[in-house]
Amino acid sequence: MSQIAPEPKHDTQKPQITVLPGSTTPRRKPRRRMWPWLAIAAVLAVGAAVVMLPRLQGQQTTNYLTEPVTRGDIENAITAVGTLKAVKDVNVGAQVSGQLKSVLVEVGDKVRENQLIAEIDPRSIETKVEISSAQVDNLKAQLLSKQAQLVLKRANAERQKTLLATRGVSQATVDQANADLAAAEADVKALQAQIRMQEAQLAGDKVDLSYTKIYTPMAGTVVDQTAKEGETLNANQSTPTIVTVADLSTMTVEAQVSEADVGRLKIGMPAYFTLLGQPGKRFTGTLRQIKPTPDTTNNVVLYYALFDAPNPDGELMIDMSAQVYFILGSAKDVLLAPAAALHTTRGPDGKPQTTVKVVNASGGTEDRVVEVGIRNRVQAEIKSGLKEGDRVVVTSSTGETQNRAGGGSRGMRMRMF
Repeated sequence: MSQIAPEPKHDTQKPQITVLPGSTTPRRKPRRRMWPWLAIAAVLAVGAAVVMLPRLQGQQTTNYLTEPVTRGDIENAITAVGTLKAVKDVNVGAQVSGQLKSVLVEVGDKVRENQLIAEIDPRSIETKVEISSAQVDNLKAQLLSKQAQLVLKRANAERQKTLLATRGVSQATVDQANADLAAAEADVKALQAQIRMQEAQLAGDKVDLSYTKIYTPMAGTVVDQTAKEGETLNANQSTPTIVTVADLSTMTVEAQVSEADVGRLKIGMPAYFTLLGQPGKRFTGTLRQIKPTPDTTNNVVLYYALFDAPNPDGELMIDMSAQVYFILGSAKDVLLAPAAALHTTRGPDGKPQTTVKVVNASGGTEDRVVEVGIRNRVQAEIKSGLKEGDRVVVTSSTGETQNRAGGGSRGMRMRMF
């Protein structure tokens, strides 16, 4: 007999659910809408602008650029462009024609006075000397013969004169003897003159022979060599240059000064120049000459002002470009203000006075009368009226906002930079 299993009982109770902390999703709060607030802010801004517009009408804003008063050195100078030249140079050439046998120096060599630097082939001139010497000897021999004949003629004239006294000869014979004596004396004098002339020719040929050896007339440096060994030189029309010797121990600056500034130059005034390769180094000198003849190019008149500068180290070279300054005035360790801050007006007494606009302690500006010393295009020496550290107004710019409707009050604001 089978046993029937009892049916399961259904639990009518609801299942229990355990809620873990943080496992539930929080309920989102509704987001507030921001656009109404933005709209309100925009309306308020427009209203404020409408209210402030009449006040801003015609408002003027001034911006000042200021610079402090400093202490330093200042100079006022005339500027010019110059070229370096040797203070003294000479072209050493040949005074006789011939083939250049040798050149004993090169460019850059230092030479002393009367140093042998070149030689021309002397053979042709030596031949001329020999011929002239032989001609002198020939004339001297002829002179001896003529002088012997002169002695004979003189003795014959004396004999004929004695015989005439004893009626041994006629007067015609005596006259002929005297004529022969005079002719003999003339022949002797003519030969003596020819000898002197030939001796002068011989001396000239010897001088030409000495010219085949060429010496330097001065000490210096060989800066150029025109002729080369083996060339044939022709000295009949012009003196051919072999080398150029220059004294580079002192250099001359030839500065081109405009006609507007040359009147302010004075002989003896200090000057200096700088080189392109050494802009920070000054080479000083003293103005010694102003050439009276100008150089005119494209209707621009320029005068040459010359001054010398020592060159012990040889760093200054011929044809270097120089920026030249002729000093009109200078001062050291003085108060300096920008030249743009100075304004010249007429004072109460009618005389010109210089004023500057100075920033005061409250941020505003005030005008001060100053005494100016040396002045150039950039700065000016202040002798009185300012102290170191004062800020002076250099430039100012003004901007203005205007209402199309017109009217309204004006105001001013200052901004300093």
